[in-house]
Amino acid sequence: MLVAAAAQQGLLDIPTLVFAAVCIVGFLGLLLITTWLRQRDVRALAWWGSAYLIGAAAVALWGAPDPHVKLPPEVPEALIFIACGMVWNGVRLFHGRRLWPLAAFAGAIGWLILCQIPGLEADSQARIGAGAIVVAIYTFFIAYEMSRERRKSLYSKTAAILVPCLYAGTFLLPLGMRAFLPGTYAAHWLTAFALESMIYAVGTAFIVLLMVKDHHVHFYRKAATTDGLTGLLNRRAFLEAAAKMQAAQGGRGEPVTLLMFDLDKFKSINDRFGHATGDSVLKVFAQTMLSSTRASDIVARLGGEEFVAMVPETKEDACHVAERLRANFEAAGVTVDDIAIGATVSSGLATSYRAVADIDALLQRADEALYRAKHEGRNRFRCADEEPGSEQVRALAAAARQKAAGGLVRRWVARRPKATAAVATV
Repeated sequence: MLVAAAAQQGLLDIPTLVFAAVCIVGFLGLLLITTWLRQRDVRALAWWGSAYLIGAAAVALWGAPDPHVKLPPEVPEALIFIACGMVWNGVRLFHGRRLWPLAAFAGAIGWLILCQIPGLEADSQARIGAGAIVVAIYTFFIAYEMSRERRKSLYSKTAAILVPCLYAGTFLLPLGMRAFLPGTYAAHWLTAFALESMIYAVGTAFIVLLMVKDHHVHFYRKAATTDGLTGLLNRRAFLEAAAKMQAAQGGRGEPVTLLMFDLDKFKSINDRFGHATGDSVLKVFAQTMLSSTRASDIVARLGGEEFVAMVPETKEDACHVAERLRANFEAAGVTVDDIAIGATVSSGLATSYRAVADIDALLQRADEALYRAKHEGRNRFRCADEEPGSEQVRALAAAARQKAAGGLVRRWVARRPKATAAVATV
């Protein structure tokens, strides 16, 4: 309303606004494409930059006072829908999902077909409503793709909220002005669209560049903390994460169990079938670890054929994890790369109730249990002896839990008379 009123009073010159919007949107499109040329690994930048350029062309066609080439009125609208589809595909590509190029043009193709229906003139309410629906659908899919991103960094959260809001406001508000405002104000929808296009272009370009920067930070952090072959945590990252878990669990008197794994006769597998097959066996075991443990468990490759996991469980519960993983790998290792391997794994378990600065002692106890499993025939797990003082720690933790539970019961009993009286009153 304020924009329309200002335009009506002559405070805003529409041709100047349109020209400025075309220049800004086009410049930012070229900026994103130039950034892509320097960072070819982020292909989404090319899609977003192209979408900006197509959007700038649509604004130019809409605002041209007397175009030399007469185009059907639905062409600028179709270009906007193509830009919408390219933004959506760019979001999918940025998050590592498959491109749907046909979907980028589906809205425009459907729009061109729809506009051939009699009664859908350029200013008809039905046509405006149909355009709003197409934009709303693309807005929903953009928001959906961003909300699916699991790596919720600050920039990811910001983009998931602001980009769809800017997107919807830019394209839906002018359509709403044309459809619902009185004719005097509705005529200035192009002014609002030009202003919002500039705000949208600058805002989303800023957020996109932050997302790209965040993407690279995550990439290098992941490269520094994960094993290149299996994708699991490396030794350094595991030691840091495991120490934090043990400190947190030990501070509450709760247990952690460390499971150390070693693939049986792995050197023989490399010698008989080659190192490429040996690498495949390592990958199969890594996938078995991930599928046999929970997201809250910490799994890593220490090096060579040695793997390790830390679970916030008692020894008894961790034994179930070890047996499940052993059985799953025995089944998965029968054939690897279409070669009969028969790979198996041995493991050693050690449990701790203490909050300590490092896990060296826990690693040593688990390694000794692993040695026993190897010595006794492989393809099995063995548990280390209880650590000194664990019985006392467990007793104190149990007493603390019992005391806390007792406090809850006493508070519930104290409130019970009031509850009973309230029920009686009713």
